[in-house]
Amino acid sequence: MNKMTEQKEIDSQRLDEVKGNKLLEEVKATEDIKKMENKNLNDKKKEEKMDKDIGNVKNEKVNEKSKDDKNIKKKEKIKPPTGPKKSEAVVNGRDLRISTKHSVAVCNFIKNKNIDDALARLEEVSKMKRAIPMRGEIPHRKGKMMSGRYPLNAVKAFMILLKSLKANAINHELELEKVKLSCMANVASRPMKRHGQRKHKRSHVQIKLTPMGVKKK
Repeated sequence: MNKMTEQKEIDSQRLDEVKGNKLLEEVKATEDIKKMENKNLNDKKKEEKMDKDIGNVKNEKVNEKSKDDKNIKKKEKIKPPTGPKKSEAVVNGRDLRISTKHSVAVCNFIKNKNIDDALARLEEVSKMKRAIPMRGEIPHRKGKMMSGRYPLNAVKAFMILLKSLKANAINHELELEKVKLSCMANVASRPMKRHGQRKHKRSHVQIKLTPMGVKKK
């Protein structure tokens, strides 16, 4: 009897051990399943985050592209007015402190000349290497003329006007080789000097670049 009871106790212990092992295995299996599920959830969250980041990057690129397109369209809209090209260039000198007689002589001296040629001639006059022909009781000078002078003040004023006219012509994209000078000088209003005995010298000057071969009507 003692042996039988001992055997039963041993068997019951073994059953308890087997049941305990099974329970442990089931617990481990459930833990592994939970870990796998958590891992899958984390992977899904990472994938969603990646998709969101990719979507944000795409949206930023689309927005940048749309902004660039808008800027390009604005630039295309804001175009400089394309009108007909100007064939003439004009410069006006108002109330210049020079003699009208000298101004008329300088106008006749540079009329129908090229602007660069006119500037070169006036440069020679300013250095007193060339005289400007003038009418009246004036001393004779060397060269192909009878009488002449060196009106330095008028020459300086005309050189300033010619340089301004050249810049104006370049701005209007005129071909300087195909244009000639035409100029005109008039008497301006002359203010009185001190004590009202004499008047100051004042002149209006207009210089124009016109295409060669075009006659005035």
